Amino acid sequence: MATPAVPADVPDPEALSEAFHVYEVEVTEEGVRYYGEPLTVRDEVVKRLAPTFRQAGYRVQMNYETGEFVLVATERSTSIDGVPWLNLALFVATVGTTLFAGAQWYGLPVADDPLLLVGAWPFALSVLGVLAVHELGHYALSRHHEVQATLPFFIPIPNVLGTLGAVIRMKDNIPSRAALFDIGVAGPLAGIVATVVVTAVGVSLDPIRVGEASLVTELELGFPLLIRGIAALMGEPLQYSDPGLMVNPVLVGGWVGAFVTFLNLLPVGQLDGAHVARAVVGEHIDTVQRIVPLALFGLAGYLYAFADGRGAFLWLIWGFLTIVFGFAGNATTIDESPVGRKRQAVAVLTLLVGALCFVPVPMALAG
Repeated sequence: MATPAVPADVPDPEALSEAFHVYEVEVTEEGVRYYGEPLTVRDEVVKRLAPTFRQAGYRVQMNYETGEFVLVATERSTSIDGVPWLNLALFVATVGTTLFAGAQWYGLPVADDPLLLVGAWPFALSVLGVLAVHELGHYALSRHHEVQATLPFFIPIPNVLGTLGAVIRMKDNIPSRAALFDIGVAGPLAGIVATVVVTAVGVSLDPIRVGEASLVTELELGFPLLIRGIAALMGEPLQYSDPGLMVNPVLVGGWVGAFVTFLNLLPVGQLDGAHVARAVVGEHIDTVQRIVPLALFGLAGYLYAFADGRGAFLWLIWGFLTIVFGFAGNATTIDESPVGRKRQAVAVLTLLVGALCFVPVPMALAG
């Protein structure tokens, strides 16, 4: 049987024969599709063939479509093609929702005068700033390792924070565990630097007096050791004897940064902590991520029994979420060589950072 013809710049079917028997090739606008039969398990096929495609300037994934296995090769590029309209639209929407949330924290009567929303810009800037720095840390290291990734997608939502965070999506085969580690750890470490800066600014600003009509007066934030330590070093309080006073809303940006850092460092699924753990312990990540939901359910039970249930529901929800995240699987790499001691030391440092960002009751109803 003749070998199916392919464009000159993509791997020839014969070059794939060690792991995938090709019987048909289809060239599309998106790339090249190789139809055939895998000669080993699915993940191993991609792992073996990814270096060949990467050298040719393509990334590859295996799909199972209408009863056939298909290797889909698409051209790799770390450049930004055109204007990222969806990213921009979501960012603009999130600016709006965080301004509206900030107005609640400042107690601004935006129902009477919508232009007062602009006065909440310090809150919006602090929240969006820590999230953007976190995600751009991932993006920068993805570019460094020549792994194609999207710009951040911000998630707007009309809640007390105005957002559910931001994400980037890797669209490429990850070359090594070292690259996976660097990309995974860059977000939390960059984000924690932004968190420290925003927290220092927030605690140095004057407290505000919020009217009783503001919904946020019913909320009480729990500050982790990181924020408490910064406030103590600067000699600034986090609580006031006057019940009409509350911390400056800019500090909420620091709280968001710490909370997001802790949640992202949970070693499950595609979270940052799972990337770091997968890079350090390899396949043992399966054992690690089984423990996480059990620990969160245990924390929820403890708070329900000994803390009047404050925070219990939050961790119960996150316990179930970590189970769901686990079904997404973990990131895989082409080269499975273990990471060196320097990265292992950074992993320990990152674990300590996560511990400093933890607080048993992050947010609860006051009273």
